[in-house]
Amino acid sequence: MSALINNIDAFYALSDPSRREILRLLSEDKKSINSIAKNFDISRPAVSKHIKVLTQTGFITIEELGRERYCILNQQGFYELEQWLGYFENCWTKRLKNLETFLAKNK
Repeated sequence: MSALINNIDAFYALSDPSRREILRLLSEDKKSINSIAKNFDISRPAVSKHIKVLTQTGFITIEELGRERYCILNQQGFYELEQWLGYFENCWTKRLKNLETFLAKNK
């Protein structure tokens, strides 16, 4: 399974604390880019670059309403992460079940 969208890895997109904070802010409701930028001590262009990465990886979408651009959290962007994590969750669940069976047989 490929985690690359437009040559940017989803895990790379989440590796930056500012991008994770943007996603957290958007979990509350859609927000304009300007309202997002007010939450950071970095320049508006820097915030825009973070938003571009999140858009390219599918974590957010941009909606234009009049002169404002709004960022909206995109559930589909998290799908690949969910699959990747789900694989390891199943792996560990199976291993723990095997351990439980082994311990029950060897009491």
